[in-house]
Amino acid sequence: MDFALTDEQRLLRDSVERLFADHYAFDARKRYGQEPGGWGRDMWRRYAELGLLGLPFDEKHGGSGGGPVETMIVMETLGRALALEPYLATVVLAGGLLRLGGSDAMRVDLLPKIAGGNLILAFAHAERQSRYDLADIATSARRDGSGYVIDGAKSLVLHGDSAAKFVVSARLSGDQRDRDGIGIFLIDASAKGLSTRGYTTVDGMRAAELTLTGVRLDDDAVIGELGAAFPLIEQVADMAMAALAAEAVGVLASMHELTIDYMKTRKQFGVAIGGFQVLQHRAADMLIALEQARSMAMLATMMAEEDDIRERRQAISATKVQIGRSGRFIGQQAIQIHGGIGMTMEASIGHYFKRITTIDAMFGDADHHLGLLAEGGGLVAA
Repeated sequence: MDFALTDEQRLLRDSVERLFADHYAFDARKRYGQEPGGWGRDMWRRYAELGLLGLPFDEKHGGSGGGPVETMIVMETLGRALALEPYLATVVLAGGLLRLGGSDAMRVDLLPKIAGGNLILAFAHAERQSRYDLADIATSARRDGSGYVIDGAKSLVLHGDSAAKFVVSARLSGDQRDRDGIGIFLIDASAKGLSTRGYTTVDGMRAAELTLTGVRLDDDAVIGELGAAFPLIEQVADMAMAALAAEAVGVLASMHELTIDYMKTRKQFGVAIGGFQVLQHRAADMLIALEQARSMAMLATMMAEEDDIRERRQAISATKVQIGRSGRFIGQQAIQIHGGIGMTMEASIGHYFKRITTIDAMFGDADHHLGLLAEGGGLVAA
């Protein structure tokens, strides 16, 4: 198969890499993390100017009509830079739900604002009891007159403390873990009855806990097919996992490069530790794990928009298994080779390890997806 990028895709990659090379050194990342919301507003403006925020949207909505490959290119670069901005939350997750399930009025109104960098969105789906089960939703939506009333709570809402609007899943009927009876609603962050508590996650990103008490919505707040929104949620979750796999490749590539550079400069017994054969073998094994992760990320990218749900889910789960395995191996080797300095806040390698560990846990860790593959009889990446 031909994995070569087109001229346009190479231009996108070069432009994004240049942007982060110029504006996202590790010290600059620290400064961005101290801004309100924990990310850089000036960088977000640059994302918009470069067309990154409208990448997956149609041209009529202010985008460029890009696909999973373009998203992969951007996410890998974000991973290399350990970018803090809410690209996954706004463009891939909430933006993906609007792009695929939103009404024409919603898309016309909101997608150009996202593309222009003027609107931050967050997908509020996970709940405390749900763990990795996408269908486990206790938040309720009930019909009330000409609209709906939402009650419940959402956890780990990525960049929820920066969002102006939330895309919220809620149950209209059925048992707590039923796939049927789920709806998705667009809720303004200032809506009466909605409260938000933001916090910093272990990897330096931001998330929030949402409490919804009698939040009233009109009919035009509904996204997708009312009561049958689970396939849409599952599709966007698969797209997000493919994007996260690409980000993970960027994280792992940086960890490998940082470790090789450290081996060339750190001296022990008067010589660089990179001259020790045992560490050379470790570095080679890290490279193998990186390339395995890269191959699976490419597979996930190709399968992200596959119509056959079973084939798509198997490919995504296999990718998550390999990303988890490669992340753990490369991270542990990198920290051990760096020694004590790798555990300090001043060294970037530890921050990369935190991010890859978080990526493993998002939407189900390697063990969870290995179980899904076992249940479905799918092949697992070695």
